[in-house]
This record gives sequence, C-alpha cells and structure tokens, in this order.
Amino acid sequence: MTKLENPVLMAVVGAAQGLRGEVRVKAFTADPLALGEYGNLRSMDGRVFEILDIREAKNVVVVRFRGINDRNAAEALNGLELYVEREAFPDEELDEDEFYYADLEGLEVYDGDGQHYGAVTGVYDFGAGDLLELKGPGKRPVLIPFSEAAVLEIDLEASKMLIDPIAAGLKDLDEDKPYGTGKGRPDKGE
Repeated sequence: MTKLENPVLMAVVGAAQGLRGEVRVKAFTADPLALGEYGNLRSMDGRVFEILDIREAKNVVVVRFRGINDRNAAEALNGLELYVEREAFPDEELDEDEFYYADLEGLEVYDGDGQHYGAVTGVYDFGAGDLLELKGPGKRPVLIPFSEAAVLEIDLEASKMLIDPIAAGLKDLDEDKPYGTGKGRPDKGE
C-alpha cells in the first residue's frame, strides 16, 4: 500500500448492483468502458482495485472488482473515489492543442499585460461547456469558460496560461481593474 504521488480521479463508486458484488460506478473518462485501460484503480487509503468485468448501464458503468464477491462487500465501497497515477496517461497520443485536465490544475493565469489572475484550481463540465476555476490570493474562486476566445495560450512547461480577461468575463470593455481588485459594480448599488 503505497501513497499516490500524483493522483488523478478516475471514478466514484456508487450503489451495489445485484447480489454478486457488482457496483455502479461514475467514470470520469471520455469512454466510460475504458476505465480499466489505465491499469488498476487505487483508493487514497492505498487499496488496489482490479476490474474483472465492466459493462454500460444507463448513466454509469457496472463493474465487478477482484475480491468483491457479495452485496455486503459491494455496499461497503459506496462513495469511494478511485484514482490512477498521472503517469498512466499516454502523453504521446495527445495532439499539440490537447491537454489532460489534471495537467491544467496549478497553472498560473495571466493576461497579455502581465496581470495575474491566480491559478487554475479545477476544471468542470456542467453540461454547457468546460469551465476553469481560478483562485487568487485573497480572492474568491471564479469560473471562466475554457474556450479558444478566453484561453489564448497554455504553456505547460512554464506552468502558465494566457487569457483574454474580457472574453473570460473577468473585465468589462471599459473597466481598468481585474476582478476582485476594486470597487463593486455601479449597477449593484455600490
């Protein structure tokens, strides 16, 4: 049981399915059935989970893990987050403009004038397009669209991201100050 060095959340175990130890799993992979292609899954407490069988269900996949043979054992896994090490992802298969979300977290965010907006602390998809969560020192987290208009450049080696603050919704056209650094909006009574 070794500690994960650079974990990437791959799935969350849900309710038990049937009597033979199968569980419903919410996979965060592009193809939910590919969950087992990254190797064994691990929990943060060091347990290793080998997928023996996987099949699609309505909004999840149904998985049978080695050693989980009855409903009681399956129910004990409910809510368990499963990870793989970042190194399990093949970088050579990515195109130049493709990124793993895990690689974006921690990037420092700047605009063309050098104004710092914080760091990427999360990547979300609520159904209407990907969003990046930015958090700066002493600032509340904000969400910006992860689009070509808002995100102009990503430099993983320099750990930087260049954004257009207007397209990202952090500045208005006539506003000189970035979000969180000045007075409130006049239309809000401040």
